[in-house]
Amino acid sequence: MPGTSSTDTLPPLPSLAAQAERLIELGVHELAGISADELRAFADRAGGGDGDALLAVHPDRVPASAVAPLLRHDDKPGFVVTDMPDVDLFAPCAVELPDAPLYLVTAPDRGDHMANWSPEEALPALTKEDRTPFLLTEGIHWVLQQPAVLERNRCFMTIGSRLRKANGTLDARTPAIWISNGTGRDGRERRNAPKVGWCWWGNRHTWLGFASAAGRRHP
Repeated sequence: MPGTSSTDTLPPLPSLAAQAERLIELGVHELAGISADELRAFADRAGGGDGDALLAVHPDRVPASAVAPLLRHDDKPGFVVTDMPDVDLFAPCAVELPDAPLYLVTAPDRGDHMANWSPEEALPALTKEDRTPFLLTEGIHWVLQQPAVLERNRCFMTIGSRLRKANGTLDARTPAIWISNGTGRDGRERRNAPKVGWCWWGNRHTWLGFASAAGRRHP
């Protein structure tokens, strides 16, 4: 989006090789049933990366609930809010993923310029700009690789993941990643911890942008 990128102030993503090593260090490859050698080979095959590509594991291999606790902020581990026990049922919605365990998410942007927009307002705007909204798992991977992307008052929603109810309609909750204030059911011990939660489809929040990408590919 011309003149609206929020990644200009962030450091570039690590090389794909470094991202692979980070996932191995965290044990994500084991959660996904992928060998360390396979992960390294994918990064090598995909190229060095130019600070503009995120290495992601398909959500069918590693759900959000498995990787959220690996997040860190202020030395606090990440967590999923207690009223989102169905977090792993939030699946790609109108988003096509490569049919592969590993893939790349290109040109990620935090969407700061959409702060105080509702998901209902943001989705058509992203589509018009030929951007694709992040999945929740992609957002978690992004913070794992680039912790600076999660800043207080500059966090983001991941509206590519939605929950379809039994009657076929979409749940009004939309996933987001932000920093806990340690209030309510979060608990004081979780103040400043990375938090996977949700917001209503029609609500606005001044501190949440909308993470999006230029596309996804499997080399």
